[in-house]
Amino acid sequence: QVQLVESGGGLVQAGASLTLSCTASARSFNDYAVGWFRQAPGKEREFVAAISRSGTSKYYADSAKGRFTITRANAFNTIYLQMNSLKPEDTAVYYCAARATPHTTPANYPYWGQGTQVTVSL
Repeated sequence: QVQLVESGGGLVQAGASLTLSCTASARSFNDYAVGWFRQAPGKEREFVAAISRSGTSKYYADSAKGRFTITRANAFNTIYLQMNSLKPEDTAVYYCAARATPHTTPANYPYWGQGTQVTVSL
C-alpha cells in the first residue's frame, strides 16, 4: 500500500509557472508508476500526465504537451509536475495516483492523494 500527498498548488496569473509535488510513503516507491489527474468544478476527473516506475517513459494529455513536464526522484519518493504557461482552463484540483504501470484512466488507479488546488487567473 502507498499513501500519497500532493503539494505546491496555489493561485497564479495566466502565463505563470507552478511545480506540484507528490510525495509517497512506500517501502518500494519505484514499484509504482504515477499519474497526475485534475478535476475542475462540474467536470470529470481527467488525465494530465503519467510516468513509469523507472521514469524513462512519460505520457501526456494533449492539453499538457509542451507545457507540463513530469519527473520523478525515487531517492526522495517524490513525483513532480512542472507546469509552465498556465492558462485559466488549467484551474482544477490536481491529484496524483499510483499503480503498477502507467495508465490514463483514473478508475485504474487504486491509490490517490487528497489533491491540491491550482487556480489560474487572467
